[in-house]
Amino acid sequence: MAINKKIFILDTNVILHDSSCLYNFQEHDIIIPITVLEELDGFKKGHQIINFHARQFVRSLDELSSDKLFNGGMSIGPDNGKVAIRLDRPMHEKLVDTFPGSDKPDHRILNTAYHLSEENRDKTVVLVSKDVNLRMKARSLGLMAEDYTTDHVRDPDRLYVGCRQIKVDDAHVLNRFYAGSGRERADDIVPDQHYVANEYLILKNGKQSALGVYKQDEGSIVRIAKTTVYGIEPRNAEQSFAVHALVDDTVPLVTLTGKAGTGKTLLALAAALEMRKKYQQILLTRPIVPLSNKDIGYLPGDINSKVSPYMQPLYDNLGVIRGQFKENSAMFRGLQRMVDEGKLMIEPLAYIRGRSLVKKYMIVDEAQNLTPLEVKTIITRAGEKTKIVFTGDVHQIDHPYLDSNSNGLATLIDRMRGQNLYAHIDLQKGERSELAELASDLL
Repeated sequence: MAINKKIFILDTNVILHDSSCLYNFQEHDIIIPITVLEELDGFKKGHQIINFHARQFVRSLDELSSDKLFNGGMSIGPDNGKVAIRLDRPMHEKLVDTFPGSDKPDHRILNTAYHLSEENRDKTVVLVSKDVNLRMKARSLGLMAEDYTTDHVRDPDRLYVGCRQIKVDDAHVLNRFYAGSGRERADDIVPDQHYVANEYLILKNGKQSALGVYKQDEGSIVRIAKTTVYGIEPRNAEQSFAVHALVDDTVPLVTLTGKAGTGKTLLALAAALEMRKKYQQILLTRPIVPLSNKDIGYLPGDINSKVSPYMQPLYDNLGVIRGQFKENSAMFRGLQRMVDEGKLMIEPLAYIRGRSLVKKYMIVDEAQNLTPLEVKTIITRAGEKTKIVFTGDVHQIDHPYLDSNSNGLATLIDRMRGQNLYAHIDLQKGERSELAELASDLL
């Protein structure tokens, strides 16, 4: 049976999202408009992940380099199709009226796609872009256009939440679990259940309940007690689960999700401070996603002035914790000393990439604005005795080319579920204030 080979035309943002994208189109052919290479040239210098992608992709093309890249295409590999670079053509007569005198890169890419579609009427030609507007423009011209979905999660609305409620039929079993050693074989509490490693459980029998976590290596459920961390007390079961995961030495990777006001960042910071003696340094960071997709270089002032507005939410959470103590108390002075000595640092994520993360407690806030590869890059930097916590809301995306399906936080939760070194909690209930909870639900 003949395979209907397609032709995929890549937009620049696809390459900046995933420099290995060439190898994800199976047997189909790939076209790189020369405009895309010109745009990549502007991204080669710098230390951001997009700069890495630009350099890596150009190197990959260089390894395939031959005259065939501009003449019929070059084979990518035994299980892949060909890749070719297509030079600019005069604006197609059917596009001149729509984009008169336009020399925008997007319109030049559209023009390349339109010419290819006209020249290959016997094949399916698809423009692949993470830019919604460009996809809509392409469709308005009768072109097929798709998002790059290789790293998408299947259903973000059914993402693993990390905890659930289980009915315990025998009240005596629940009493024994609650009053005894706090560690029982899972099958002795509720038989014939499928558990996930580090899954948190609310065990209920009528009005009685107990909190526990499933430890896969020993097949047991361990009771969880409500624990205060650096003056911050959990206000509900989910926050108690989160605190347990955050201070658990056996779980070096934790994700916390939830809408604004659920306490994700505050709990993570308080837990890190509680565990401060076990780590050389606490690092708080978040990705900088400027408005209008402009770099922080557009902002006035020195570098501290530029990044300060983006880091302010982290300082706000630190202020909440500091406000729990009197100024002359040992806890207050100890917290200030950690800041002064650099043992507690708040920095933009770009400054932390490339550093060696050994014996660090690292909190990455707003992680939904990271790509899957950025998340992978951060985790693979983790050295011995380092714990990394990602917090965010997978439905509140500020990045122009990410959504609830493709952001790095959702991908991390989807791929890491069931691993012994990983725990996740989705915080549902807002605890900031009654007004904040009402606004989050209704507006």
